Amino acid sequence: MSIPFENPEYPVAPAPLPTDTLVDSVLILLALNVVQRLVGFVRAVLFCRWLDADQLGQWDMTFSFLVLAAPLAVLAIPGTFGRYVEYYRRRGQLHAYLRRTTLVCGCLAIVAFAITILLRRWVSSLVFGSEDQSGEIVLAAVSLMSVIAFNYLVELLTALRNIRLVSAMQLLNSIAFAALGVGLLLGWRCDAQSVVLSYGGSCLIAVIVAGRWLRLAWKNAPADEPRLHVALWGRIGPFAAWILLGSILTNLFGVVDRYMIIHFSRLSAASALETVGNYHASRIVPLLLASIAVTLGAMITPHLSHDWEMGRRDLVADRLRLFMKVFGYALFAVGTVVLAAAPLLFDVAFRGKYPEGQAVLPWTLIYCTWFGMSLIAQNYLLCAEKANLTGIALASGVMLSVPLNLVLLPRLGLQGAVLATAAANALSLWFVCRFNRRLGFRLDDGAKLVLVLPMLLCLGPWIAMLALVIVAADAVWGKSVLSPDERRQLAEGLGDYGRRFKLDRWIAGFRRT
Repeated sequence: MSIPFENPEYPVAPAPLPTDTLVDSVLILLALNVVQRLVGFVRAVLFCRWLDADQLGQWDMTFSFLVLAAPLAVLAIPGTFGRYVEYYRRRGQLHAYLRRTTLVCGCLAIVAFAITILLRRWVSSLVFGSEDQSGEIVLAAVSLMSVIAFNYLVELLTALRNIRLVSAMQLLNSIAFAALGVGLLLGWRCDAQSVVLSYGGSCLIAVIVAGRWLRLAWKNAPADEPRLHVALWGRIGPFAAWILLGSILTNLFGVVDRYMIIHFSRLSAASALETVGNYHASRIVPLLLASIAVTLGAMITPHLSHDWEMGRRDLVADRLRLFMKVFGYALFAVGTVVLAAAPLLFDVAFRGKYPEGQAVLPWTLIYCTWFGMSLIAQNYLLCAEKANLTGIALASGVMLSVPLNLVLLPRLGLQGAVLATAAANALSLWFVCRFNRRLGFRLDDGAKLVLVLPMLLCLGPWIAMLALVIVAADAVWGKSVLSPDERRQLAEGLGDYGRRFKLDRWIAGFRRT
């Protein structure tokens, strides 16, 4: 049972780092993400222009391995920070909690590195469909250590609600990746090895810079009472286990179709990697949208957990529902713009090298939007400490994706793999919403409308644009999308920031509605 903040048995311990409010966090994150995503987009375009399709596919599969292996290597222990940093901070046990989790994560990372090196030929066969790339697996193992450290610090700083430092760290990582990647591709080797090395190096640079600042700040934080014993692992262990299952299943959503292409498309290893390269090109912008959802989802967890611990369960539901509406509409709007600009992206920026990727772009936009919304909606389950239900929802999607890929992939090729992944994401999102409903979080008609809007992308950009205008008009003047209370909350938030940036006159009209 959660203990309310007013309980004198647990006086509130000061935060070791400055914290940001939820609204400030969102604005800071979005502001810095504009630069970060722009850098990432330019970098991705250059990689697509310079790398051959098979090398692009090889980098894609290596990155998939890193994403899947990083949380598995440390048993997803950093994933508990968003839920339990606030819990142990309130009890004056934050230092002890972090010392013990850091030690365990470090030991686990070293073990994972050693296992990857020893089994590099088997891992190469699993990832690339051939044992010939065992050298690339060695580079991937080295990069894995940097990725684990980077993810650890991101999870920790996000849980401490220091969004400025998190965003700066991610921005530094993106810029360093672009600079190292371009430098190595032009000055060393124009292949996947240069990209893998640059990615690991960029994570290491961000860890060194952020780690040094965090260490200085931590010295000035007040000491706590180290009263933690087996109760620590007894409490966070089951939660971490479900987070680990959720991380594995979440990442499988992004890789199962590509692993199916590698192993079940009936293509040679080289041809399969070329197909993956086309798939990678179609996912460049959709994955940018999904990555924003991942970041925002992790960022709002500590804030919702804060309200949950204070007993304000209704507020958690209201804030999350409004956030889903606004963010879901924004994802659909960006997807519409991307679909309209697809010929420019594929024919000009990519030099017409990936026609298969352009053909499946609408469906990659659809399922990445659903994937992002599912990650946002899962926050209610995490606050309720029902991460096991998240795992069940994700498992249902994976179990649907595999047989659908087996049926559709040999018949439809890449299109079949993408359709199977879209169906899997739709099923997973449906399960998350059903579980939330059982725990008291209900979606109104406006939220349900936002969840089905992405389907219109497969009808073309003009239909999607018309839907955008209709939904926006209803949000301002109607009652189907936003309730009067939600419109008031948005108006108050806009008014607050309008006063900061002297935009009161523009906000006044929306407030009156």
